Amino acid sequence: MKEQIHLYFTSDLHSHFQYWPQIMDSINKRVNEHKADGEYYLLLDNGDHVDRVHPISEATLGQANVKLLNKADYHAVTLGNNEGITLPKDNLYHLYDDAQFDVVCANLRPSDITSPYWLKPYKIYTTPNQTKVGVIGLTAPFKKFYEQLNWDVTDPYVELDYYIPLLRNECDLIVVLSHLGMYDDETIAETYPVDVILGGHTHHLYEEAKEVNGTLINAVGKQGRFFGYVNLVIDHIQSRISEGYGEAIPIPATTDDETVYYLNELESYANQQLSQVITNLKKPFEISWFEESEIMSKFVNTLKDWTGADAAALNSGVLLQGFNVGEVTKKHVHERCPHPMNPCKMVLTGEELIETIKLFESERFTNFKLKGLGFRGQVIGKMIYSNITFDYNYYSNKIQKVYLDGEMVDPNKNYTLATADTFSFPWLIPPISKVNEKKYYMPEFLRDVLEECLSKS
Repeated sequence: MKEQIHLYFTSDLHSHFQYWPQIMDSINKRVNEHKADGEYYLLLDNGDHVDRVHPISEATLGQANVKLLNKADYHAVTLGNNEGITLPKDNLYHLYDDAQFDVVCANLRPSDITSPYWLKPYKIYTTPNQTKVGVIGLTAPFKKFYEQLNWDVTDPYVELDYYIPLLRNECDLIVVLSHLGMYDDETIAETYPVDVILGGHTHHLYEEAKEVNGTLINAVGKQGRFFGYVNLVIDHIQSRISEGYGEAIPIPATTDDETVYYLNELESYANQQLSQVITNLKKPFEISWFEESEIMSKFVNTLKDWTGADAAALNSGVLLQGFNVGEVTKKHVHERCPHPMNPCKMVLTGEELIETIKLFESERFTNFKLKGLGFRGQVIGKMIYSNITFDYNYYSNKIQKVYLDGEMVDPNKNYTLATADTFSFPWLIPPISKVNEKKYYMPEFLRDVLEECLSKS
């Protein structure tokens, strides 16, 4: 006897809800066919469904995302870093209180209190033919960030060492929801006896699932332009998977009307929640991504004072629009600074600070169209400084001297610099690759500092 099992999954939606009605239209039609044919299916999400770049997710702190997953009848989800490290601890702790699906993540738990009742390392599902399907979830171990929020994220391989033998003993199939990235997915396939890996985090896309060491790996890119499908045929006589196939399915042009209507309701609620007035501006603030502006100077000065750093630097591209005269609401602030980016303060030697400023001032850096690392803008733009000046030689196009608080920076002295957490990652800013002393301000975002800046303007 042979049995068909269908797996559908979404990953890295990042609250791009404009595609959600199309995803639901296609999945619902397919699921209805499976129900009519008496075939088993699972609907799963691989994390980063939430992204506070969208006003609906911002206003509800991810609760609207859970409502959408409930309405879509998902079976299980895992957490991505956007669920894990962009929400205040208490909000994450209660994020899935009303979930009508399972939440599986084997390498995350609170460090100071008991785990929320909804958090499980894995879940075993049983088909009508008594095939047992184990689904285990894993999330990217951003340890420093989770520590700030009193969550303990562990080595995913340590957890796999423990749980895979248990699942292999209890289950016919093992499915891994991996929010770890492409290379970790392949390592897992080469190391552990798992059947399917549904991948994400690094936003890679497999138009057709690939097989590594007998494991089927599928991935659907980012933002909901594709959803994933895996078809497994189980041969019960030989007790094995006789056929396996997977693909990333592009979303259709058609939409699910009920989902559209529900999203409109959520949007209305979000607009109401974000209508709180922050301040009333007596004059407008214009912005330019490639020139200094008054609002960016005020913003960076506020960041320096807010963190208590010696100096601060922030890119002009972090503000997407300027501000008009009159009332400024939370929605206005969110529209202009939607990035899930945290303030960060780091200790640099004078030499590191000088090299960092030189990189910041390079034309290549200013014009770089950054994607990811929390940045949701178009281009990095001109760096604006607080308490930092420099001498620039326009003939050689080089910075000659850097000053902090009017005094020349000593290469051997330590200084504290406040900036966005985005610029604390070594691959983006090589001069700070050896900097170990960094403080991330969490759960605050840059827009919280911007609100304080505006309230004083």
